[in-house]
Amino acid sequence: MSQAEFIPHSAYVEYPVSEMRERADSFYEEIKRRRTIREFSDRPVPRDIIEKCLLAAGTAPSGANLQPWQFVVVSDPDIKRKIRDAAEEEEKEFYNGRAPEEWLEALAPLGTDANKEFLTIAPYLIAIFAKSYDELPNGTRVKNYYVTESVGLAAGMLITALHNAGMASLTHTPSPMGFLNEVLERPKNERPLILLVVGYPAEGAMIPKAAAEKKALSEIATFI
Repeated sequence: MSQAEFIPHSAYVEYPVSEMRERADSFYEEIKRRRTIREFSDRPVPRDIIEKCLLAAGTAPSGANLQPWQFVVVSDPDIKRKIRDAAEEEEKEFYNGRAPEEWLEALAPLGTDANKEFLTIAPYLIAIFAKSYDELPNGTRVKNYYVTESVGLAAGMLITALHNAGMASLTHTPSPMGFLNEVLERPKNERPLILLVVGYPAEGAMIPKAAAEKKALSEIATFI
C-alpha cells in the first residue's frame, strides 16, 4: 500500500457569494473575447511572457499527477519553415482527397485551406506533445495515465493563459502530425497533439463570422 503524504491546502481562498458572481461574470466577459485567428503579426513577444503562460499550463490536473506533457517552443525561422513545409504537404492531401466531403462542408464557413502562412509569420509555435511514458535516468519506464485527457486540460489552460496575457492563438492540427517528431527531434514516447500558433493579431485581422457564434447555455449544459 502506498504511503501517501498530505499537506494543508493553504492556497485556497473563499470569496463571498456576491464576489464569486462578480468574478464569474468578469471572467466570462474576458474569455468570450477570445477568438482563434489565422492572420498574425510578426511582432516579437517577450519570451518571459510565454514562459509564465507555460508554467500556468503546467498547473493543470493530470492522471496520477504524472504531468504527461511536453511543450516545444519554436521561434527559429528555419525550423518554422520546415514545420510549415511539412504541414502544408499534409494539408494539401487532406483538402485534395483525404478529407470526406462532409468534413470539408463543415470547414467551408471558416474559409480554411492548405495554405498555412501563419506558421512562418507568428513569432512562436508551441508544439504540444503527449507522453505515453517517461524514462528515468536509470532507464526505467514510468507509464502515464489518462494522457490525452491530461494534455487536453493543460492545452486549454495554456490557451486561456495566453489570452489573459494579451496574446492571440490558433490551434493547428494537421493530420497526421508525425512530422513534428522528426523536425523537432522528439523521442518516440511523445505524440504531437496540437501545434499552437501564438502572437499578436495582424493589423486588420479578420475572423470568420461563423466562428463568432457560440452555443447557448441550454445547448451545452444539462442541470439535473
